[in-house]
Amino acid sequence: MERSIIHMDLDSFFVSVERKLDSSLLGKPVIIGGSSDRGVVASCSYEARQFGVHSAMPSARARQLCPQAIFVKGDMAMYSKYSREVTEIIKAESPEYEKASIDEHYIDITGMDKYVKHSLLWTKELRDKIVTETGLPISFGLSCNKTVSKIATGQFKPNGEGYVPYGTEKEFLAPLSISKIPGLGKKTYALLSSKGIEKIETLQKMSLQALQNILGEHGSSIWKKANGINFSPIEQHWEQTSMSTETTFEKDSTDRAMMERILIGMVDELGYDLRKMEKMTGCVTLKLKYSNFESHTYQASIPYTASDHAILEKVKELFYKNYKGDVWIRLIGVRFSNLISGCQQTNLFEDTEEKANLYTALDKIRSRFGSDLIMPACGQLRTERLARLEKRQQEKLEAAEKRKAEALKSGDSIHKK
Repeated sequence: MERSIIHMDLDSFFVSVERKLDSSLLGKPVIIGGSSDRGVVASCSYEARQFGVHSAMPSARARQLCPQAIFVKGDMAMYSKYSREVTEIIKAESPEYEKASIDEHYIDITGMDKYVKHSLLWTKELRDKIVTETGLPISFGLSCNKTVSKIATGQFKPNGEGYVPYGTEKEFLAPLSISKIPGLGKKTYALLSSKGIEKIETLQKMSLQALQNILGEHGSSIWKKANGINFSPIEQHWEQTSMSTETTFEKDSTDRAMMERILIGMVDELGYDLRKMEKMTGCVTLKLKYSNFESHTYQASIPYTASDHAILEKVKELFYKNYKGDVWIRLIGVRFSNLISGCQQTNLFEDTEEKANLYTALDKIRSRFGSDLIMPACGQLRTERLARLEKRQQEKLEAAEKRKAEALKSGDSIHKK
């Protein structure tokens, strides 16, 4: 059966939310992010993009390019609210869906043509419903797979509808720039351009082996995308994805200060893993297990983020609100859930360029030298991960010594015999 995959993308999502709340911003160049010279552009309107402004650009540079731009600090809580509203509509109407990021969804409507109505008509109706109920502009691409649908969405933005009938994928992709291929970064683009490869059509005419000779293993993925080949399924259970860590104390405790230090270490550990996965979390959970083995969990939705300090603020709030230090605790844990892609954007709303760069620099150090090399600035605080690692190493040493002693003892016994 021919697949029917929709890609839906909210147009300049953050800007659109601000314009919904303040109509005076309509038709004007708008930049979301810090307005100080140390700020960073998180997002911008199409009017601002015409002047060369783009996300992750220093605000000072953006102001030079577009001095008439209106700067808005940004409100991740509000953007998260509208993102969830759109998701709820898609969830209610769709047989299978995947939330790819805060403003993107994939929907699998394979078989819709045969049993309900034409897939393009159904997609148009869904888009109209989202626009009507949320007041936000949204574009879509419809084809046989994720790659082609995503590219089609981009081609028909803003507020557009892209449809690529089955069997016309290569024809649709051929005249486009190779920069349109998802996952083809700046370095790969520069390398291919230097060899005269600028259109997708050129990649289509190349053999798989020829492209692999240039790009290595990455060449296979790019070649398939250029030829409109992508069999990846809809990952419909994104809301259930999570990451967590917990620790059991050697002795039950009521020491809230000690527990806070452990929570800081846990958030630091999970935050690093979150950014490494290029994800954001929209929900945090605190787990407490009491001395009688009774467990309690406390959960809170938060604006999508990958920033340690933003997550820690909510975790500490849950902890101090629900634990007064009057009951003995044997285990404590933290869980991040409702994970979506797009960790880069969140750091740019409240953080200065320096803070955003600091996260990047610290994560690079962790990636190169080990995630336990850098820990939060809490004096003697040591992350639970490091404590567990040291404990395992000590157990290995003790086991090795024990084996060595047993071997010597066995050797002595044999010698005596």
